Amino acid sequence: VQLQASGGGLVQPGHSLRVSCASPGVALNLLAVTWFRQAAGKKREGVSYISPHDATTWYANSVKGRFTISRDSAKNTVSLQMINMKPEDTAVYYCAAANMNPSYATWAEEKSYDYWGQGTLVTVSS
Repeated sequence: VQLQASGGGLVQPGHSLRVSCASPGVALNLLAVTWFRQAAGKKREGVSYISPHDATTWYANSVKGRFTISRDSAKNTVSLQMINMKPEDTAVYYCAAANMNPSYATWAEEKSYDYWGQGTLVTVSS
């Protein structure tokens, strides 16, 4: 399974950006998908999760109310819409997918995921 993250770029504080994860040849709606991010000098952290089938979503406290994860089955993508962005959102964003659906206790742990994309850089700066 190859995951391809795209959509990163430079955005001003308070503005919006959308990053997407695609997987040619594999139906992403069969996999649990999570967006992680890693800022310079920091550990990778789970940002947002979407379950297979019923599209349950979970979010890190730092992004609740600002980020929305969603699936587009027609395009076979999982996107992360980010609004009211802050400088602390600056990071490389990675999408990850799992064959086994993680629990609420483990969705933000890297070891829960089997497949990873290459990352896309998001910079929030004026």
